[in-house]
Amino acid sequence: MKVNLKKLVGIILIIFAIFTFAGCQKVDNTPKEENGEKIVADDGVKAQFETVNEGDEFHIGIITGTVSQGEDEFRAAQAAIEKYGSADEGGMIRHDTYPDKFEAEQETTISKIVAMADDPMMKAVIVNQSVPGTSAAFKQIRDKRPDIILVNLVAQEDTIMVEDASDLVIDADNVSRGYRIIAAAKEMGATKFAHITFPRHMSIELLALRRAIMEEACNELGLEFISLNAPDPITDIGVPGAQQYIAENIQPWIDKYGKDTAFFCTNDAHTEPLLRGVAAGGAIFVEQDLPSPIMGYPKAFSVDIKDLAGDWQAINKKVEEAVIQNGGDKRMGTWAYSLGYSVTLGALDHVIDVLHGNGDLLDNEAVIKSIESYTEGAKWMATNYVDRASGEAKKNHILVAQDTYVYGRGYLGMDKIDVPEKYLNLNVDLDQIKAEQEQAEGKAE
Repeated sequence: MKVNLKKLVGIILIIFAIFTFAGCQKVDNTPKEENGEKIVADDGVKAQFETVNEGDEFHIGIITGTVSQGEDEFRAAQAAIEKYGSADEGGMIRHDTYPDKFEAEQETTISKIVAMADDPMMKAVIVNQSVPGTSAAFKQIRDKRPDIILVNLVAQEDTIMVEDASDLVIDADNVSRGYRIIAAAKEMGATKFAHITFPRHMSIELLALRRAIMEEACNELGLEFISLNAPDPITDIGVPGAQQYIAENIQPWIDKYGKDTAFFCTNDAHTEPLLRGVAAGGAIFVEQDLPSPIMGYPKAFSVDIKDLAGDWQAINKKVEEAVIQNGGDKRMGTWAYSLGYSVTLGALDHVIDVLHGNGDLLDNEAVIKSIESYTEGAKWMATNYVDRASGEAKKNHILVAQDTYVYGRGYLGMDKIDVPEKYLNLNVDLDQIKAEQEQAEGKAE
């Protein structure tokens, strides 16, 4: 029998196209039924985990940045190993770090996270900070090990993608903080508020949303909002160039806008020179983007804390003394306990409780209780992230915040400040915010 070659090739191409099309389809997230109840794919716990008995051996993986990229989270993982033991030595915790240049080495980041699932005793994986590649890694783990609980801390990826890939997401409450930081600035004597950032950060939804809320809160509370641009440290200028820019410009900014201006930056690398300049110029600083007594302060004021690792009360006291000596009395603040450190250990203990059958993974109060066990004297707040499009509160996305601690004054009482409802559902054009920052960047150059 003769075969028509052209016809055969055509059939093969059609079949190939069908399989290719099928392979490119999105996962079906329509509600499915189990025991008569609908399960929504992008909201709620997805892990098919089994609880364990007290005394049973199991492992939990923690992935953090290195000391140079995320010291607080790294130290928390070390503290976890000290408390629960290393998995390599018969304990519970298996720790690894992603590359410093995580943007350029995403495949390495993904492979390190996914490798946690190769351990048959692994019951949960926690990543902090959850840099680009975390969601992709979580999806791979979900496919091969649906029994593992996946916890995403301080996400740096698209919000919907993060919620879909994770069982639990915990992040700084950059919605409520957008209002509370302005309220704190006013309480500290500010009449103006200067927001320092760059376009890349304004492409991150929660950071852009926080900026919009800050501007609206300034309008309501009677402060002048000032938008400033600074170089992105991951560009060719690097961290030294970005820090030099802040160091050279902070005093001219204070001269222009006045000492009663509160300065805020969205980048960790900008923080150290900003703190030094604010103290020298007599201006105001409420708290960092990711607040912690060791974020910027020790290097800005030459505070030796190497023998105080993990003792946050002692660290904060020593930093407070240095801040006051350098002119920041009652004008500069932070969180008394590190966000990265506290949330890492709090999330770990919460997951252990859940694995032992004690509580619900998505219980906000239980999450806060676990965090507060590491932060004596500090008040924490928790709420669920509200999707801006649907207005739906996402049960598996918890936003947390701590009361502001002002050096020379103590806790400011921000946990008693109610955030007006309109800020929780503020309609924001995020693309416009990024475009405005890009325009500001062009003028700065």
